[in-house]
Amino acid sequence: MTDVGVVPVFFLSDSTGISAETMGNALLIQFPQLLFRRQLIPFITTPEEALRVVALLDAAAEGPVRPIAFTTAATDEIRRVLHTTKCPMIDFFELHMTRVESILGVEGARVAAQLHGVGDVKRYNARMAAIEYAIEHDDGQSVRAMDLADIVLIAPSRCGKTPTTMYLALQHGLFVANYPLVDEDLESTDLPRPISHLRDRCIGMLATPARLSEVRQQRRPNSRYASLEQCTWELRRAQGMYAANRLPVINSTTKSVEEMSTVIVQTLASRTKERT
Repeated sequence: MTDVGVVPVFFLSDSTGISAETMGNALLIQFPQLLFRRQLIPFITTPEEALRVVALLDAAAEGPVRPIAFTTAATDEIRRVLHTTKCPMIDFFELHMTRVESILGVEGARVAAQLHGVGDVKRYNARMAAIEYAIEHDDGQSVRAMDLADIVLIAPSRCGKTPTTMYLALQHGLFVANYPLVDEDLESTDLPRPISHLRDRCIGMLATPARLSEVRQQRRPNSRYASLEQCTWELRRAQGMYAANRLPVINSTTKSVEEMSTVIVQTLASRTKERT
């Protein structure tokens, strides 16, 4: 049943749908006054599948709230079927492909799965290696090969270290380790011993006590770990550690993973520039 006032949003693709989601959400974020119910429909690879999607979109279009669809489908026969829907649709491929072909003076292949194909094998392998490194070094599970890290994210538990780590690995191919600051670490302003020699690669993360308590309550309700008092103490001590070691700091309370990752990449670039 459709919630009154909630806009149904569909992301359509003949590949993974990552691009449709990314570009569509970049537009939707400009409408904070609205609520959205999002649905990803990837790998629409045959006209029959496209017809089933059209039926779903048409049913949504009959609802009390006007839906919207975003598509990056590249295959002409799939796009033609999708465009028969009654649902308003933003076709990113159609909007930009003709213009790009005109500028380059060459006709595009217009086939599916090119955007997220392996493409540059060296870059692909680098990203896979970065993901493996991130998994091994998530939440301080391993301190092996820490010297290979491009970045070490440190923070009290549930400040957003893991999703940021994974995004940086997947999207940027960076070797990122993340290290949780526990009570024993926070008794001192010194960096924990396993990462003390990596100060120039460390970035601290914070949140507001209220937000951190809210997130922790979902994990361990009514525990000392989730109490506002404990969260306030941990964040205050972490902030003192960051200041003592002159670390860059990111507050995850109001920032998306994409925004935080962009700031981190810029910070890394600035550090690299300073060293050269």
